[in-house]
Amino acid sequence: MLDVRGLRITYGSGARAVPAVRGVDLTLRAGEKLGIAGESGCGKSTLAMALLRLLPPGATLEGEILLDGEDVRTMAWGRLRAVRWAGASIVFQGAMHSLNAVHRIGDQILEPILLHRLAGPEEGRRRVKQLLRHVGLPVSRATAYPHELSGGQRQRVMIAMALACDPQLIIADEPTTALDVMIQAQILRLIEGLVAEKGIGLVMISHDLAVLADTCDRLAIMYAGRVVEEGPAREVYAQAVHPYGAALSGAFPRIGDPASRFAPRGLPGDPPDPASLPTGCTFHPRCPVALPSCATEPQPLRAAGPGRRAACVRVDEGFEETSDGATSRGGKPVPGDATSRDGEDAPGAATPRRGTEDDATARDEATSHDGAADDATSRTANGATSRSGDAHDAASVPGDAGHDGADEARSTQA
Repeated sequence: MLDVRGLRITYGSGARAVPAVRGVDLTLRAGEKLGIAGESGCGKSTLAMALLRLLPPGATLEGEILLDGEDVRTMAWGRLRAVRWAGASIVFQGAMHSLNAVHRIGDQILEPILLHRLAGPEEGRRRVKQLLRHVGLPVSRATAYPHELSGGQRQRVMIAMALACDPQLIIADEPTTALDVMIQAQILRLIEGLVAEKGIGLVMISHDLAVLADTCDRLAIMYAGRVVEEGPAREVYAQAVHPYGAALSGAFPRIGDPASRFAPRGLPGDPPDPASLPTGCTFHPRCPVALPSCATEPQPLRAAGPGRRAACVRVDEGFEETSDGATSRGGKPVPGDATSRDGEDAPGAATPRRGTEDDATARDEATSHDGAADDATSRTANGATSRSGDAHDAASVPGDAGHDGADEARSTQA
């Protein structure tokens, strides 16, 4: 249904050119749900706007965007108008700012139906009522103005508008932003149900990796305008291969996991300025396990398992940690410590191997983000748990013995 090849988007020109998207390749089949995640400024929304050529005039677009085999980038204006709403539609970020404040809800949903001549005025109004029921809104809300609706209701109106012309593809740009968790869950279940019922494709953009893992089939993680990891959504969320994906996943506490609840991990530093990107791998200044070569050699996407790709040298090198906590490769120490300031494990860093566990178990622990092996919590020599250098009572983590020595509790490499 959708095939994106070598997509590059640049704002401005000459010395002021800013690369927002740098060579993205993505595919989407009918009935499939693709999630795109990353920090603010990584190019997610720019990518979404490019799929329907909604970029501002100053943007330069290169590559191919094939929608059912037809390149959106080279479409004539008349053909592009026919494709928008009918072939592919978009749920914009921020429903309050996307809806026209001086027009009633029903008229705004009716407009694309009349524009594409799918029905006359009377039949179109009946269609509007059906769409409102379909997204869980009373028909009476058709005469309301946007400011008279709640945030969740406005988001449902945007979804109804996106479905008005029965498109094959829906692009949802952070459809649950600023909604409370109950309304967020309702909107997500609504989107899932509509995709399953109508067999349409979905591209969903969000900051929340947990939401995408629960909603989508596949997940692509973007950093500095590139896809740095892609694969089955639940696998990428649970065991990210790229250190950036591991950091995004580790930033969300998990219910029932005391380690992640007491010490949710983050990622120090800020994303790079698109106008002044670091050399080599753009993530290397923030990466806790970067090699010297990462500063000079760009990392292409590599096969990282069935249906998975990652742009990290660790995919080939097979990193693990030795018993003393130092990062090694092939038995030799490697520059780039996996621990961060104050003795805490860095986001995405591997968990130190304990006892006589074999190498396979150590590698499993290095990418795991669940359970008591969470690398935000370290264990001292006698089994007590410490976090940020503070000793905790035995009741803090089930199964841990109590510990009285403050110095011993500050140990992070048992």
